[in-house]
Amino acid sequence: MTDQPDYDIRITVETSYIEDQSDPLSERYVFSYTITIENTGKAAAKLINRHWIITDANGDVQEVRGEGVVGEKPHLKPGEAFRYTSGTVMQTPVGSMSGSYEMITDDNNTFDVEIPMFTLSIPGVLH
Repeated sequence: MTDQPDYDIRITVETSYIEDQSDPLSERYVFSYTITIENTGKAAAKLINRHWIITDANGDVQEVRGEGVVGEKPHLKPGEAFRYTSGTVMQTPVGSMSGSYEMITDDNNTFDVEIPMFTLSIPGVLH
């Protein structure tokens, strides 16, 4: 059996199309995403910064950087999780997001956690 790593953060994502806030005739597609950040490692860590890369079907890219998530900087002890919902607006009915979270441990070591790419799409567009 291998040792559990000190820094191990698991990211899971759920997405939704927000039809009542979208206006396809104006090329406005609103999506929400719910992220669960779970500390599966041995060291406590705090999320301090986020970096998003949002790409629409036209290949237009937006980069978003900022402190924390939804106004918070969650501190996660081993076994704890933090879940939040946010959103984005795109000009196309399909797009993707990926990025990273910068974390810091209680002993001031920083590390990045990759947010795997996920797809945003209106229902029925992708199989």
